[in-house]
Amino acid sequence: MEGSPLADGDWWRTAVLYQVYVRSFADGDGDGTGDLTGVRSRLPYLAELGVDALWFTPWYRSPMADGGYDVADYRTVDPAFGTLADAEKLIAEARTAGIRVLVDVVPNHVSAQHSWFRAALAAGPGSPERELFHFRPGRGPEGQLPPNDWQSEFGGPAWTRLADGQWYLHLFAPEQPDLNWAHPAVRREHEEILRFWFERGVAGVRIDSAALLAKDPELPDMAGHQGPHPYIDRDELHEIYRSWRALAEEYGGVFVGEVWLPDSERFARYLRPDELHTAFNFAFLSCPWDAGRLRTAVDETLAEHAPVGAPATWVLCNHDVTRTVTRYGREDTGFDFARKAFGVPSDPVLGTRRARAAALLSLALPGSVYLYQGEELGLVEAEIPRELIQDPMHERSGGRDPGRDGCRVPLPWAAAEPYAGFGSTVEPWLPQPPGWSRFAADRQLADPDSMLSLYRAALALRRSHPGFTGTPLRWLPAPPEVLAFTRGEELSCLVNLSAAAVPLPAHRELLLTSGPLDDAGHLPPDTAAWLRT
Repeated sequence: MEGSPLADGDWWRTAVLYQVYVRSFADGDGDGTGDLTGVRSRLPYLAELGVDALWFTPWYRSPMADGGYDVADYRTVDPAFGTLADAEKLIAEARTAGIRVLVDVVPNHVSAQHSWFRAALAAGPGSPERELFHFRPGRGPEGQLPPNDWQSEFGGPAWTRLADGQWYLHLFAPEQPDLNWAHPAVRREHEEILRFWFERGVAGVRIDSAALLAKDPELPDMAGHQGPHPYIDRDELHEIYRSWRALAEEYGGVFVGEVWLPDSERFARYLRPDELHTAFNFAFLSCPWDAGRLRTAVDETLAEHAPVGAPATWVLCNHDVTRTVTRYGREDTGFDFARKAFGVPSDPVLGTRRARAAALLSLALPGSVYLYQGEELGLVEAEIPRELIQDPMHERSGGRDPGRDGCRVPLPWAAAEPYAGFGSTVEPWLPQPPGWSRFAADRQLADPDSMLSLYRAALALRRSHPGFTGTPLRWLPAPPEVLAFTRGEELSCLVNLSAAAVPLPAHRELLLTSGPLDDAGHLPPDTAAWLRT
């Protein structure tokens, strides 16, 4: 990448990657839904922001039962987003702007509207078409009970019964039938899909639910089960990803895995030199705003990556997770899907101050960083009226879980324009809350103290300062509630999570702070600083 001291093939080791949720990024045709034309129109903004690559959540043809993660055709762009030609133009134009593109692949399941599943339904029990999925007879005298006790990640049973009596497996929504990765045709198809997109110029692929593909062929009950988990982190996965890595090497492509695993040794196996290049760091993302726990998360992350020589990744938020400003403004500043609920109070002023400090913390750590769209604007989690919630997690939870729509609200670009400049001439697919225009990008560009200005300054420094590339982290002596570390000989970061201001260590230059120093020149609570030492 231009401006990087690393070899071109190693760009991903220190890159800042910006996640684009197309449906909510920018509307190019005014129909209420974000699209690829809208993204193309905002490429100058992204280039000026200073990101190295864009990761797109699925833009493929989909009935949108789960926000596009129910893919009906991997080789076609959904008409709501544009055309395949639009995608090819976007990839090429982004590369001209110095920005690479990563696409999202969802290998665990497809849409119920996918041609394979429709053929399986038509062919009936015992057919070769059904072998591509997990069809089973039910239990009980009439087969009226599910084949096992597995539960969907979205709540409720992971099985749905058909009129012919058979049941099919879906670890997510019923509209997302799981593929049978023991079948060679499933593997061949996905390798062809990877080639299809690499040949169109994408630089890499993010792998959704990367640890869930392989299932125990016996599909045993969870209750009382002994031995390896029947569908999480099975050893068969590694042979699949080794074959994918060999394919990616032909194109110079990279893989990013969505791997939620508590066991650091098991996690690191996915990052061996012949498997995935990187994987998301969910320990850091879900960590509360607590100095001791954040330091532990950083240490454990770096330690688990070190044996395999893979770079760490740092993420504060994504399209599934409560916005950082809102989360850090709550009494419980951690994140757990099981604890999501309506009406949890949050202090946006406190949350914004902490989110600004967290931005400098994450951008100062060694490795790559993922920035979810709108985080650079300091967006809050929106409360979507119950009757307008579209996320299946809400319905599947019986209405208890507010779902993930609150972090997917269409972005505000221009304060004075309808729908805050999202581009729509009609009501956007999700409603923008009152006052959304106060976060608009054009307003923030004119404010040197805005969240957007902070991110732009931080990304410019990260790209230009040699301390951010390839240098290890070394902790400095500091009070218990203060994080202090160096990157090389001339760069240090200080983050104050205590209740009182703290003096800055000796330094030659104050490069950047997340907020103003106090009258004594000390770093206030919930504030971070970058120093040239």
